[in-house]
Amino acid sequence: MQHKIVPFNEKLRRAALKEYAILNTGPDSDYDNLTFLASTVCDTPVAKISVVDKDRIWNKSALGIQHCETSRKHSFCDYAIHQDADIVILKRSEYPQLFESSKGVYDQDYSFYAGIPLYNFQGHAIAVLCVLDTKERDLDEIQKKALFALAEQTLNLFEFRKQKKKLYEVQVKLKEKYQELERFASLVSHDLKSPLANIISLSELLKDENKGKFDEETSQYLQFLVESSYSLRNYIDGILSFYRSDHVLQKDYTNVDLHKMLKGIVDLYQVADDIHITYPDDIMLNNVNKAALTQIFMNLIGNALKYNDKDSRKVDIAFSKNETHYFFEVKDNGKGIAKEKLDDIFNLFTTLETADRDGNMGSGIGLATVKKLVESMGGKIHVESKPGEGSSFKFSVKRI
Repeated sequence: MQHKIVPFNEKLRRAALKEYAILNTGPDSDYDNLTFLASTVCDTPVAKISVVDKDRIWNKSALGIQHCETSRKHSFCDYAIHQDADIVILKRSEYPQLFESSKGVYDQDYSFYAGIPLYNFQGHAIAVLCVLDTKERDLDEIQKKALFALAEQTLNLFEFRKQKKKLYEVQVKLKEKYQELERFASLVSHDLKSPLANIISLSELLKDENKGKFDEETSQYLQFLVESSYSLRNYIDGILSFYRSDHVLQKDYTNVDLHKMLKGIVDLYQVADDIHITYPDDIMLNNVNKAALTQIFMNLIGNALKYNDKDSRKVDIAFSKNETHYFFEVKDNGKGIAKEKLDDIFNLFTTLETADRDGNMGSGIGLATVKKLVESMGGKIHVESKPGEGSSFKFSVKRI
């Protein structure tokens, strides 16, 4: 446990106390358990975890007394934090003047006090773990050792609260930054999509109305312009989808009929005779994020069909579960993925540099979005693949 390592400085001490944001907080069973143990171990009727504020002693937890705060002036805890001792033990027979002056502070006429100042990591006393009795007594070495252990645990609770508060503040700032980035991405994407739509429509119109009038080189340039415009549009849509996935994760969890959900997705894709998709029957998923799961399957099934050069495109969806997770597999017979690319395909903006059936290049955003959604639901995703034979995407979702 940290001890006094700096000279007493009230201004710095109160500044250190402020970082814990502990004053005037509500009841906490963790602290109450510690005062109970302190009272039991030391065989005293009163035990307290007392925070030393500017003009008062505020009790985070108190056993055996009713009041939650007392005046700091003439209090035993104020006396204790000014001492250099690791534990301060006071008896009326040894400190009669101190006990006489404290009569107006407490609701009882005490004759014994033992307190361990709680020093933060900079050496400032922020609180005291103490026990009191109306009669004089002694603490043996076992009782003192136990009291030190309880004091250390009390300080750990204080530090945990401090770190939790800092983490919350960081999370708030990160959320604000992310929202700014999301707004920026949305604004830029919106501003780009309007002129891009004009470029696409005018390029298509120019190509159709002048079919056969351009030489081969000019026609290739025009075709390249059209393809690049579509790739840019897909890229912009992917960025928006990635940032909007956070909103998907905020959707309510509900029970989901897996067969019914997959049927709705499959019906969107199974529109050609060369597409064959199989999926499980009669599976009920309890308490899952339907919106997120739907987006995951739409991405994986869409990729399985787009990056497939076979005459008959097949996608098989499998399901299993254990006590902690649901497991899913989306297996296809498509182009497959090279071994050296398997570890990178879930990274944002990483592409396989392979065109889909329509000749469009991927944006490297879809699978990054899938990974983000899966991990946010307490799961993991990986892929097994052989070039020319197909891929198998396996992912899990934590059962809640």
